[in-house]
Amino acid sequence: MRLRSDLFVAALIRHAEIAGASAMLRRRGAAEAGAVFVKIDRLDGRAALLGPAPQSEELPEGVDRLFTRLHRDEWIAPFEAEERMKKEIAFDGDLWLVEIEDRDGRPFVDLAPTA
Repeated sequence: MRLRSDLFVAALIRHAEIAGASAMLRRRGAAEAGAVFVKIDRLDGRAALLGPAPQSEELPEGVDRLFTRLHRDEWIAPFEAEERMKKEIAFDGDLWLVEIEDRDGRPFVDLAPTA
């Protein structure tokens, strides 16, 4: 059984802040099952946007959700992440957006393996 989105987001924000990053809720989505997106801002002109990974494989034990970068390069400009989020919001108005400011670029979520 999957953890509700509102609980997952609250835990993510708390986890990031305990680790010394700054995390904030930028957009509240559907409490039970809204898709969760994470913007990571390294505060140096580099950012990343993470979204739900395709659900084609089974989740590893202890992992509630897998995320993937929504862009080809490892890091992009913050405005590029914002433009992509505008498109995602237009497609799904029930999504959640968490922004994490962390100079080390830590995601604080589980990333799907890349091919």
